[in-house]
Amino acid sequence: MTGPITIRKAPGRWTVRSGGAILGESVNALELSEGDLAPVIYFPREDIAMAFLDASDKKTRCASKGEASYFSIVNRSSVTENAVWTYENPLEALTPIRGHLAFVLSESVKVEQI
Repeated sequence: MTGPITIRKAPGRWTVRSGGAILGESVNALELSEGDLAPVIYFPREDIAMAFLDASDKKTRCASKGEASYFSIVNRSSVTENAVWTYENPLEALTPIRGHLAFVLSESVKVEQI
């Protein structure tokens, strides 16, 4: 079950890694909480090494956030398809996450507070 969405500045410094490579580090990340779902960290695009990301054709629609676009992570050892999402034009209440990227957590993709 989901509920109200809140967005706040994520405290401290955050990093995202894939396949051992550091994709980004930020002190300006945002934390989005939605009901009983685990919070999601959104990184400002300028804090992510975009050279590791390739735009994907995948799009999804969330009634509470809008349309999401996806990227795949490409590094020397692997490609992790559709592992990153962004809301380029989120619904009005969620404009703080515009220009931010969130990551699908997996064995090869880690988001951590450092």
